[in-house]
Parts: sequence; structure tokens; C-alpha cells
Amino acid sequence: MMSSNTSSFLKNSVTGVSRTQSQALRLPVRRPVVVAMLNSNNRTERNVSVSVESAVKEANAPVAVEPEDLDGNKPAPAVGGGVEDVYGEDSATEDQFITPWFVSVASGYSLLRDPHHNKGLAFTEKERDAHYLRGLLPPVVVNHDLQVKKMMHNIRQYQVPLHKYQAMMDLQERNERLFYKMLIENVEELLPIVYTPTVGEACQKYGSIFKNPQGLFISLKDKGKILEILKNWPQKKIQVIVVTDGERILGLGDLGCQGMGIPVGKLSLYTALGGIRPSACLPITIDVGTNNEKMLNDEFYIGLRQRRASGQEYAELMSEFMSAVKQNYGEKALIQFEDFANHNAFDLLEKYRTTHLVFNDDIQGTASVVLAGLISALKLVGGSLADHRFLFLGAGEAGTGIAELIALEISKQTNAPLEETRKKVWLVDSKGLIVRSRLDSLQHFKKPWAHDHEPVNNFVDAIKTIRPTVLIGSSGAGQTFTKEVVETMSSFNEKPIILALSNPTSQSECTAEQAYTWSEGRAIFASGSPFDPVEYNGKIRVSGQANNAYIFPGFGLGLIISGAIRVHDDMLLAASKALAEQVTQVHFDNGLIYPPFTNIRKISAHIAAKVAAKAYELGLASRLPQPENLVAYAESCMYSPKYRSYR
Repeated sequence: MMSSNTSSFLKNSVTGVSRTQSQALRLPVRRPVVVAMLNSNNRTERNVSVSVESAVKEANAPVAVEPEDLDGNKPAPAVGGGVEDVYGEDSATEDQFITPWFVSVASGYSLLRDPHHNKGLAFTEKERDAHYLRGLLPPVVVNHDLQVKKMMHNIRQYQVPLHKYQAMMDLQERNERLFYKMLIENVEELLPIVYTPTVGEACQKYGSIFKNPQGLFISLKDKGKILEILKNWPQKKIQVIVVTDGERILGLGDLGCQGMGIPVGKLSLYTALGGIRPSACLPITIDVGTNNEKMLNDEFYIGLRQRRASGQEYAELMSEFMSAVKQNYGEKALIQFEDFANHNAFDLLEKYRTTHLVFNDDIQGTASVVLAGLISALKLVGGSLADHRFLFLGAGEAGTGIAELIALEISKQTNAPLEETRKKVWLVDSKGLIVRSRLDSLQHFKKPWAHDHEPVNNFVDAIKTIRPTVLIGSSGAGQTFTKEVVETMSSFNEKPIILALSNPTSQSECTAEQAYTWSEGRAIFASGSPFDPVEYNGKIRVSGQANNAYIFPGFGLGLIISGAIRVHDDMLLAASKALAEQVTQVHFDNGLIYPPFTNIRKISAHIAAKVAAKAYELGLASRLPQPENLVAYAESCMYSPKYRSYR
């Protein structure tokens, strides 16, 4: 018997969430529902009875849709992905009928406002009757593919990239599966919209375009309450967190709280390119203030209006955050640090890499994707990495991270000490060539690159002196690879390797057209942001994009499917080699050193397999036993945006 209070609670709760509880109870499946999972022997794996009362209690805590084999002829696939009940539903086939566990309340108008289950005009006639959608939608029923076609047509009508970005974000908040199907099937066209370069402008204007929260905002005012805040997030089984404090957003500087666009964009790519379920992803911004006067004086700014905190106050907040994440989500939740300023990025990575599963995409992801490009480029220029000399413009997170991974790979190939192989890599910062005479004034992360050499203040003079075969820009300063720089590189290299990595496009060290024109078509060029194909002397040249999106989605998937508990540098090397292996002779013939993004999910599966294999080899994997075919296993674990059928 229910008490009068309970009865009143049921009546009031259901009235506020769905149409009426009495309507829900009229459906046969609305009575206590039994949801069963079958194993490979058609035996019942579990038997969960869901009463009306418990369904109402869980109404505000969405639960993943579970697959079930209704007729027993096609058993539900085994759960994959290293975490129980996380990936199983995404292996379900289209003809299997699915019932959300909270179907008693998620029906009618509220179902159309639920982005996780909304299908828009793709709801079938039976589903419209079963879920009280009749009359709430126009009578036509369209399929998923036609919805994609229509939305792509609409997106292409916008002339301003930021408007396309806003349309994509609106779609993500309205129909999650349609958003990801569009992004997966049109990745080369939409990647520059949902991420760099457009996301940079979106962050700059985030206060003006902000509509609905897409992640968690944690500020200095929340000190002592971070664990409580994490528990406010509706999804409980989080596998990947991308967190930023907004101090160094792309090449745009301190954008404070408005840097949230970066974690949101990165996690969209984790799902679309790496197959991590959206509900397992959590974007977080740590708001400790901003030193950007324009933001502080902007009436639409959404963050704390104070100068940026530092020192002990900052460290204590980050320590509480890291502890809370581990306590709430466990040892195997991946924390990706994103767009932290140099002085914090290196310290955070060094402090937590031995106690948490952490990854810094600016330091480690960029390094891995650039190393992959260099390994590929060797097929065009010949020799080994040890035969080449490398000169960087920029000695921050990206520059020193790439430099270290190059030196590490050379060390492993030649069995030479790391201290020795570092001497093949030279860095230039704002004060000139980094040399030993500057050692006392250098930041700690620059000191390993202070070699014996006379000071050189001019960048072109540094090129003439060092005579590098590879020129890498990670400065965040646009148009610094001038005509003189490229012509100097081309004067002593038959095929100069030039990588202009800074984002967004406005901050790129040079354009593809400039690199090809000034090198007389001989440069092997790649950039951080995309450029259109270039025609030079009657030949079309397609430049590669050294985009971190090649690496981090597959890298994260590899960590998850192996149950890795720590990130090791050898995993980054494995990811680089896996990416380089995907470049074919056809790509080389077109001057490409990276494969096209059209096959990115297959590329991510191969990277995930190599990363997972290395985790098992190093004894850092907790998901045992190791699958025999890691590529097939990775592919089986990847999220599918196909619509599910509701009964």
C-alpha cells in the first residue's frame, strides 16, 4: 500500500514531467516492466522489475537504453568497451526493439524535448501512438538519411561559419543522434565548424551565444563543494572528462569561463571520431577569473569578474577537483587537460600523471600527431628521424612536447641517450635561439633544449645557422613564416618539411599557398587548421592537416577498452606509428603526409588497438583477458548514432 504522501508525490511528479500517469498506465508496457539481457547462450543475464513508483523516482536521472532480444532468435551482443552497461546498447541492431527504462515518464511532448531519445520526424506510426506523439508532429515519417540530407542543406545555406556552429549546437541539444550521424558522415566539411577554427570565434563570443549548459562550470566560489557539483551532472558513468581553465584558448589567449567551447567541441569529436558514447563524456570549465580586460568589461561575460587566481589558491582548487573526480568516477576516468597556460599545463601533468589517468592534448596529443606526420614524410624525403635536424618557432606546450617525443623516438631507434638525441632539436622563443648561455633565465620546460651555441636573435639567422631539414611552427603568431623564411629553407633543402601548426587559421605561421609558392612547389606542408587545395604550375596540391583530432579520440578509446590506469609515453609513440601506417602511396603521390578524415573512425580503431596493446604490454591495463583482435574489439565498442526502435 502506498501512503497518501507517496500517492500525492506520484500524481504531482508525473503531471509535471509527462502528460498524465493515467495515460502512461494504459499502455501494456507501462505496468511493471521486465527488462532482460540475454547472454550468448540465450540465458537471462538479469531481470529488473521497474514499478511505476521507481520509474518516477528515476525520471530525472536518465538511464542508458538497454537492448534486449524479444524473440530469442538474435541475442543481444555482449557488453564491450571495458565498462559494464556502457557500450552494450550501441551494438544493438536497428530491428531490435528498445524500451527506455524511464519510458513511463519520457513520452509525449517531453520525449520530443529529450535530445538523447528524440527522433523528430523519424518516429514511426506505431511509436507515435505508443508514446503519445500523435498530433505533436506533422503526419510525414522520414528516415534518418533524409533528415541528414535536409540538415546539411540547411547548414550550407549559412554564409558565416559562426552561424553554422550555432546551428550545429542547436541540433546537438535537440537531436543527439542526428547531430552525430551528420558529423560522422560529413566529417571533413563539419570538423572546421564544430572545432577549429570556428570554435575559437565561438569561445570569444560564448557569452552572447550561450543558451543551455553543455557541461559543468566550477568556480572559486565552489571550493569545498566540487564533489557535490560533480554529482549534479545527470550522467553517472563518465569515462572521459575534458577540462580547461580558459587561460590559453587556441592562439587567442585568456578567454576565461568562455573557454567552455573547447571541452564541448573536443568531446563531440571523442564521440564522432573515437566512438565514445556522448553520455560517457563530461566537459568542465574551471573558472578562476580572467586577466582579459575585454572580458571583464563585457556585460555579457558569463564568468567570474575578477583577476585570475594563482599560486596556492589555484593549486588547492585543482587538487580538490582532481580528488573529487577520482572519488566520483573512479580510477579509470580519463582527464584531458585542455588549453591551460604553459606555467600550469606542465605542472599539472607532472603532478598528476602518476596518480591519475591524465592526458594533455596540447603537449602530448600535438606531439603524437606531428611525429606521425614526420614518420610519413620520411617516405618522401628519405632517411631516418636521426638523419634530420629540427627547428621550432615556439617553445611552449606544443613546441616542447613535440620536441621531446621526437627525441624520445630517435633515442629508441638509435639506442642513444635521450640527452644526446635532444641535440638534434632546436627551439626559438621570443628572445631568440634557446642556448646554454640563457639557461638561468629559462623556464624549467625549456632548459633541456638549451644547447651549446652562440646566441642568435633573428629567426632567419637561426635557420641559416642550424640549417634544419624540418621547420615547425608552434608560436601562436600568424605570418611568422615569411617569404624570406620559406625561401631560406628551400635554398638548402630539395624538399623542405614545413609544418605551420598554430590555430586558428588567422594564427597560422603561413598559408598553404604561401608555402608552395615560395618554395616553388617543393615544400612538404601541413598545418594545424585546414587550407583549400592550391594549384601551382598546373598541379593541384592538397596540404595535410596536423590536427590533434587524428590522435586523441582513438587514443582515449584505446585507454578505455584496455581499462588503462595510467598514460605512458610509449602509448603516444604507438599512436603516432599507427596513424603513420594509415598513409598510403596514393596519399604520398598527392603530397599528403596524413590520411584523409573520411576514414577517421577506422583510423581511430587502429590507433585504439595499438594504444591498448601497449597498455597490456606495459602492465597498465585492467580489462582482462586481452581480446585476441584488438582492432575488431575497438570497432565493436564504438558508439553508433543509428536510431533505436521504441516499443
